[in-house]
Amino acid sequence: MARRFNNVAFVASSTPDAQSARQALVNRYRSVEPEDADVIVALGGDGLMLQTLHRFMSGSKPIYGMNKGTVGFLMNDFKEDDLFERLETAERSVAHPLLMVAWDVKGVAHTARAINEVSMLRQTYQAAKLRVSIDTQVRLKELIADGILAATPAGSTAYNLSVNGPILPLNAPLLALTPISAFRPRRWRGALIPDYAKIQVEVLDAENRPVSAVADHTEFRHVSRVHVSMDRSVDLVMLHDPGHSLDERILREQFG
Repeated sequence: MARRFNNVAFVASSTPDAQSARQALVNRYRSVEPEDADVIVALGGDGLMLQTLHRFMSGSKPIYGMNKGTVGFLMNDFKEDDLFERLETAERSVAHPLLMVAWDVKGVAHTARAINEVSMLRQTYQAAKLRVSIDTQVRLKELIADGILAATPAGSTAYNLSVNGPILPLNAPLLALTPISAFRPRRWRGALIPDYAKIQVEVLDAENRPVSAVADHTEFRHVSRVHVSMDRSVDLVMLHDPGHSLDERILREQFG
């Protein structure tokens, strides 16, 4: 019976543990260049998994992560044995990134994609003043806060959860729009937005209350407005061992 995956590329974080694991797997299974691979095996933590997904975003190649980091929410357990058998039985999780377009105070547009979240953050001791619109309709005339973020279901258990945003099932057609330390309006705790909606956030006093915009690890400073939407033209394919799918992990997270 033909295998789904025959050519594997191994990538690893810079830690000695991850590099040692990569060398052991290369010696045992052989490695090809990423452009020639059927699947990418990433060795590290969630940060390395995000970097790998970004790096190979245009090719839609499946990524199978093995944990050689700390949290490893997106990763499978590390084992040297039975790699091809694990790859054959692995379950696919498909996600789409967010597309962020941020205009700075000089009117220059900057573009980046985010797998977890797009966040807007105050740059100084003063809180940001933001106006929030959904599909061009103003929903919040003025939000005074440390910032705001829009999270995908895959990213809802990351920064979004740490600022008390909701956890979203992976297949939920939603985005979480969550304030960061909101001062006004005090009772606004965020919103669930259809994932086809377009989010617009304007900085109301960009000169005196500067704000940065961040898509995962890509930051632009002194922005005046930001547009966020889901980019369905890009498929992010992750592979997980049976019983350890991203859906299952997100469900477990909700029950502690």
